[in-house]
Amino acid sequence: MSNLSAGAEQARSQHQKLTRLKFIRRIFFMIVGSALFSVGLEIFLVPNNIIDGGVVGISIIVSHLTKIPLGVFLVILNLPFLLLGYKQIGKTFAISTLFSVVLMSIGTSLLHPVQAITIDPLLAAVFGGIILGIGVGLVIRSGGSLDGTEIVAIVFSKKSPFSVGEIVMFFNFFILASAGFVFGWDHAMYSLIAYYIAFKMIDITIEGLDQSKAVWIISDESDKIGDTITSRLGRGVTYLKGEGAFTGDDKKVIFSVITRLEEAKLKSILDELDPKAFLAIGNIHDVKGGRFKKKDIH
Repeated sequence: MSNLSAGAEQARSQHQKLTRLKFIRRIFFMIVGSALFSVGLEIFLVPNNIIDGGVVGISIIVSHLTKIPLGVFLVILNLPFLLLGYKQIGKTFAISTLFSVVLMSIGTSLLHPVQAITIDPLLAAVFGGIILGIGVGLVIRSGGSLDGTEIVAIVFSKKSPFSVGEIVMFFNFFILASAGFVFGWDHAMYSLIAYYIAFKMIDITIEGLDQSKAVWIISDESDKIGDTITSRLGRGVTYLKGEGAFTGDDKKVIFSVITRLEEAKLKSILDELDPKAFLAIGNIHDVKGGRFKKKDIH
């Protein structure tokens, strides 16, 4: 699932009436995210002729060629995608995105006269990408978006064999390549660096630094392993019923959620209790509810 898809799903799941505290928290992070995005653009990327992908990248190029303020194009070029998002994804998502885009436009206009912190394009690409990614991640976690191209990608993916990520990459390839003709190929390569860093920072911001991992374990010592995970890792476990496809034997599958810092310790527990145990570990974006909260270890 792409980042925008995650934001859209989050917006849909929050369609029920929000409490005042949750509403204020959501607005706060949209404001902070939009402000950080504006800083990344106007203090780092734009002064060094480095672009981002999507509508933002197109807006930077068109603004440079026409000398019209960037904020104008950020709103105008996103509007068609917002209308599409309203019809295809939902009202809450579209309103959240519109609010964030308008804030971003205002932020870029206010920060445009501010002098760039660095004129080194590599430093600008790295730090601009970091700040940009954090800003986008905060907005997505709040149920919105700052770029409309992924809305089109979501719609196209329903009628084509390509995934949302592949379609977005296709769009951004041409957008980033256009930077080579407008700003020079060295700046196009710096733009690619900024885009990659921003992409990674979006994931980190959405998932958190302390990433959760889902764990499935199949072993003849499942009870002993489950008790050890609870006592030594402080994590709750759930036993699932399974059946071996080849043998037809009943299997007890252990399911748990740990952090990446606990992964090595879990593997050492399995090596100690059942070295032949089957272990599968997968990354998950978020954990909420249930009894997955870490218990004190005595």
